[in-house]
Amino acid sequence: MESKIDALMRGYSGSGPGAAVLVVRDGTVLFHKGYGMADLEDRVAVTPSTDFRLASITKQFTASAILLLVERGKLGLDDPVKRFLPELPAYGEDISIRDLLTHSSGILDYEDLMPKDATKQLHDIDVLHLVSKEPSTYFAPGTGYRYSNGGYALLALIVERVSGQRFADFLRENLFVPAGMQSTLAFEEGISTVPHRAFGYSRSKPGWTRTDQSLTSAVLGDGGVYSSVDDLALWMNALDNGTVLSSSSIELATLPSVATDDPAVHYGFGWRISIHGDARMVWHTGESIGFRNALLRFPDKGLSVIVLTNRNEGEPKETALAIADLFL
Repeated sequence: MESKIDALMRGYSGSGPGAAVLVVRDGTVLFHKGYGMADLEDRVAVTPSTDFRLASITKQFTASAILLLVERGKLGLDDPVKRFLPELPAYGEDISIRDLLTHSSGILDYEDLMPKDATKQLHDIDVLHLVSKEPSTYFAPGTGYRYSNGGYALLALIVERVSGQRFADFLRENLFVPAGMQSTLAFEEGISTVPHRAFGYSRSKPGWTRTDQSLTSAVLGDGGVYSSVDDLALWMNALDNGTVLSSSSIELATLPSVATDDPAVHYGFGWRISIHGDARMVWHTGESIGFRNALLRFPDKGLSVIVLTNRNEGEPKETALAIADLFL
């Protein structure tokens, strides 16, 4: 099996930006391995403990934080967002927490609202300021679907305002530490340090250029978590065992709540839901400048497959599916 996975990962081996792979079934790690380099400049190889920027795979942690607050009676899924974010225009009364979780809010894409001459990284609060200046939404909240990074930035702010904790601290204390994920964090430049950091790269004519951060990389709620495949194995176990969230919350998060632009895919709370072969698959990908990742779970088969990469090319979801097929 290792040789078959090695063959699928051959393109990530060697002296270029690399990847880490995890296969876990019923709480047992069947395979974990690193390929290629985490840091080209200092010649640091990828290992299963290398921390990659998860990009949009972060959304399941943001959604989990919200669900934990729901379990604690601090908010309701159908509460209006404006109750927690009064800076929003009147349409904030029509947007529910559930709408943000399922990309059904219709709020405008903050990436399109950024000043053309912006040079400083945005943070979650900046996303709120940008969208609050807009008088309308793409569609009436709750009536459509449009994938929204901004919606998850707003969810991170709601976590902060309801809990009284900084978002990164809430994730660490309530999700990561209880799951045993010692090197996973929502990374904040100048505040925290990624312990075993993979840097992102893009291919250039000389070879590879470090493209680790963009102007939106400091927004936490939509994509700011760093983790390793070894830590994510612990997260898979936490989801299976209900050690962080109740089984009912996990089930709710992975229900096919809304249809997406792809008729074969629905969205839950931080998860996409579809069918692969005869197996139900809950999954998410994550892409940002220098990173491409995929996390696939087959709950009825007890199987999870994760591929994390630190290069701005490749199709890790297709690779992860090919690896999953070896075990399904």
